[in-house]
Amino acid sequence: MSLAYPSREEIGKILKKSKRIAVVGLSDNPQRTSYMVSKAMQDAGYEIIPVNPIVEEVLGVKAVSSLKEIEGHVDIVNVFRRSEHLYDVAKEFLEIDADIYWAQLGLEDEKAYNLLKDKGYTVIMDRCIKVEHALTK
Repeated sequence: MSLAYPSREEIGKILKKSKRIAVVGLSDNPQRTSYMVSKAMQDAGYEIIPVNPIVEEVLGVKAVSSLKEIEGHVDIVNVFRRSEHLYDVAKEFLEIDADIYWAQLGLEDEKAYNLLKDKGYTVIMDRCIKVEHALTK
C-alpha cells in the first residue's frame, strides 16, 4: 500500500500549530505505548484528551468514551487502535470538528485513508507523533 502522507516539514508545521490531541485507545497503564507517547506530548505542552470507554481518567484528565463527547475543537485525532478499527474511527472523526487524522506507528488502513482524503482531510498513518515531534522541533 503506498498512501501519500504529508512531508516531515508539513508534519512539523501541523504539530507547531496544533494544541489539542484526542487520543483514541489511550491506556491508563504507564507501560503501554499510548500512555508513554501521550505523556511525552502532554509534557511538551499539548492538551491530551483520552478517548477510551473502559478507563476513568488518564494523565490527570477525565476520559471520554467517544470522540463525539469532546467539547470544542480538536486539532489532531491520534489513534492507538488496531488497523481493523481505523475505518470506524475515521467515520466517527467525520462527525466532529477535527483537523488531522493520525494513526500511530504500525497502523494503516487504505479504506479509512480514502474516506478522509476524499473529503479533504489531512491523514497521517504509520508514524509516531512523539518521534515526529522530536524530529521537527
